[in-house]
Amino acid sequence: MEIRSSSFFIILIIFVSTVIQAKADSVYCSNPASRCYGKYIQCPYECPSTSYENRKAKVCHVNCDSPVCKSHCKYRKPNCNSPGSACYDPRFIGGDGIVFYFHGKSNEHFSLVSDTSLQINGRFIGHRPAGRTRDFTWIQALGILFNSHSISLEATKAATWNSEVDHLKFSYNGEELVVPEGALSSWYSPEKEVKVERVENKNSVIVTLKDTAEIMVNVVPVTKEDDRVHHYKVPSDDCFAHLEVQFRFFSLSPNVDGVLGRTYRPDFENPAKPGVAMPVVGGEDKYRTTSLLSPDCSTCLFSPETGSNEETTSQTEILTLDCTRGASAGYGIVCKK
Repeated sequence: MEIRSSSFFIILIIFVSTVIQAKADSVYCSNPASRCYGKYIQCPYECPSTSYENRKAKVCHVNCDSPVCKSHCKYRKPNCNSPGSACYDPRFIGGDGIVFYFHGKSNEHFSLVSDTSLQINGRFIGHRPAGRTRDFTWIQALGILFNSHSISLEATKAATWNSEVDHLKFSYNGEELVVPEGALSSWYSPEKEVKVERVENKNSVIVTLKDTAEIMVNVVPVTKEDDRVHHYKVPSDDCFAHLEVQFRFFSLSPNVDGVLGRTYRPDFENPAKPGVAMPVVGGEDKYRTTSLLSPDCSTCLFSPETGSNEETTSQTEILTLDCTRGASAGYGIVCKK
């Protein structure tokens, strides 16, 4: 009798697992440059969906550039301790996994990533307390040129931080863009090449550029604890709301440049000194642009007319995106129940 009971429970576990897997989403790797191109990869039972309304839940994610071609669970917010991140004042982690700081200058713009068909600039804000020789800076806005389109997102200025207020402002092709508040609220460009999705009701989004990049963004303030620890001496009329960002790129060229972009080049040697607590990397003159949406730095490569003809290499991860009937627009997710 005991053997029969054990067998029953084993069969029951297998049955339940099969049912869960049958309801799991499948991710289709659509980028021809990825190693798993053309494959449907099923999500694990621990996180069977590519999106959840619970902002603290993990979602299904597939790295289509991996030869293993398996799914795993992940959070949908920037990880400031992983490659491709730009957080704090500001601290970068390059595609090579090396930490470095790039201070820039307050109220100026710098090329973070520059490739033939993609340009991402950052606007820096900050201030210089008396007695300091340089500005404390943070990334306040991103300006993106993608093919023939322009997108910007910025953290709006606030004297004091209120998490119940949305501090994000968007534009698309020069026009103000309104993304309704609410977790999983989404906006698509007319050609379905750009998607903006809110991860939380306010202050957290993912921007997706089809087959090119995923950009996870949080808006955060400089807290009183940050101010105390780092001696920023933040004035009382500005909490310096800024962006925490993590990038994932899918089709960069071997010549990509920019403060962060250059770290994805196959031949890049990071000048950041190992063992230094805050390895600062310069290059302000090379990466400075005249505005948030200008690709006019001395090392900028953006040229959408020729970008489609350039050789590209699949760099990191193919993202999970949308699991709706709109998935056929080419975003790389197919829902199978």
